[in-house]
Amino acid sequence: MHDLVIRNGRVVDGTGAAPVAADVAVDDGRITAVGHVPDAGREEIDAAGLVVTPGFVDVHTHYDGQVTWDPLLTPSIWHGVTTVVMGNCGVGFAPAAPDRHDWLIGLMEGVEGIPGDALRAGIQWDWESVAEYLDALEKLPHALDVAAQIAHGAVRAFVMGERGAANEPATEQDIARMAAIVQAGVAAGAVGLSVNRLEWHKAKDGREVPGTFADLDEIFALAHAVRAGSPDAVFSTILPVGSGADRETWDRQIDWLSRLSRETGLAVTFPFGGSANGSDEWRDRLARLERENANGARLYPQVGSHRQGLLCGLRTTSPFRGRPSYDALAGLPVAERAARMADPEVKAAILAELGAPRTTRLAELMLEEATAVFPSSPLPEQEPDPATSLAAQAAATGRDPHEMLYDWTIAEDGNALVHFFLGGYAGTLDASLELMAHPMSVLGLGDGGAHVDVICDCGYPSFVLSYWVRERPRGTLPLETAIRVLTREPALLYGLRDRGVVAPGFKADLNVLDPEGINPHPVEVLHDLPTGAMRIVQRADGIVATIVAGEVVQRAGVDTGARPGRVVRSRS
Repeated sequence: MHDLVIRNGRVVDGTGAAPVAADVAVDDGRITAVGHVPDAGREEIDAAGLVVTPGFVDVHTHYDGQVTWDPLLTPSIWHGVTTVVMGNCGVGFAPAAPDRHDWLIGLMEGVEGIPGDALRAGIQWDWESVAEYLDALEKLPHALDVAAQIAHGAVRAFVMGERGAANEPATEQDIARMAAIVQAGVAAGAVGLSVNRLEWHKAKDGREVPGTFADLDEIFALAHAVRAGSPDAVFSTILPVGSGADRETWDRQIDWLSRLSRETGLAVTFPFGGSANGSDEWRDRLARLERENANGARLYPQVGSHRQGLLCGLRTTSPFRGRPSYDALAGLPVAERAARMADPEVKAAILAELGAPRTTRLAELMLEEATAVFPSSPLPEQEPDPATSLAAQAAATGRDPHEMLYDWTIAEDGNALVHFFLGGYAGTLDASLELMAHPMSVLGLGDGGAHVDVICDCGYPSFVLSYWVRERPRGTLPLETAIRVLTREPALLYGLRDRGVVAPGFKADLNVLDPEGINPHPVEVLHDLPTGAMRIVQRADGIVATIVAGEVVQRAGVDTGARPGRVVRSRS
């Protein structure tokens, strides 16, 4: 008798192969048979009319703090994710000197928008080294598997203290100590090193992430330490330029990343996407990456299924936060605040404070990029009609876009969430369609656990399976391609060879899906973080069961109480 048998489903195995009708048997957390399974299971799932896939692997999350208090890692688990990789963007919580805990929280709060009070209340600091952090996580219950990268910012602060936090140059002794920490951490199981090079990633104190301006000698020394710790570990970075920046600057970044990859043999991943202005220059840049890989590099551009969009409003982060006349009302309940803001005198006062000292720049940015701002909708549109943008609507009606943004923000009794595509919107996601399916790219950039007051992009698996596979009017992904980019490709990037495929011998991380019924829900605004802090979440229909190591952890989005998740460690 098997532990679990999933019967009568169509298996989409994660390799890109066409679906096949088959049963799936599971024993001791592993898949033992795919095909006709005559023997019964202690537990059986009837998958007639459904699809059986590998569990989804999300390689770009920021659950480094949430993992210590939330065994489910919501909302990712609600979208079929069974493995997450944390420690991205050069920020994390290990190593952690006892006197740097609050500073590390401020770094994470500033860069990733996770409420500092929630982190202070939720994290129990049971570690100092990377190895101790992994061991501390191993002792906690988890419904899904977690893997952690070492954050350069944390390492630099640990070794150099205030000099590291201030981005001062590292000495040879500093670099040697950092390299030893990185090698030991990877040997203990960290799956890579993340390095930030993006200047507008800043800590709560306004300073850039440690390592943002580090000399390449320091970066290369740490990369060699990663390789010494594990041949499967990854070097991930956030570049100081995006794919839409000037070509000369971008090429200089690819020069050193290619050299680093060839010297160390490491896989290197970084964000990549189509241009916000709709140009096709990204094709030439992608061709440059292909040439580097043909010449011995291992570059894996990390792409998203849509552009990152901020959901701005009275329930989340208001575009008008920081204006004195708005802040005077900020403590009111949402509906009452919206009603007060509708008063013509209040409205005039708030609008008059555009650009006032000490105000945030959010409204100004939205007005500068008015072609990338769209009205609220129950389910945020990721490929909206450009004619519905703030710029287009203001021009069509002859209204002031500043006033129109204000009215959009207070609509629906203050429940509206205005959608702002950070960095611009080209009017189409055609580039995303090609990039997701490209054999060199890896799908990610969901930022699970981060920027919880303005985004919820970690539900991208449900978006891919509904919009990209089924609903998009022009150009879709075959189901088997979508499953491959959600499973096997991200698993292989991080050397997780035991998952991402439905085949005998592989880890029994699985999803049972209704391909016609999978749909993301409208976003919700909850106050369920420690201290009651706010976050945006999203659920989904159509994920009938999610299975980790052979145990059903979710049934139709409902927690079963099973906690088979483990810390995934690199191969030393």
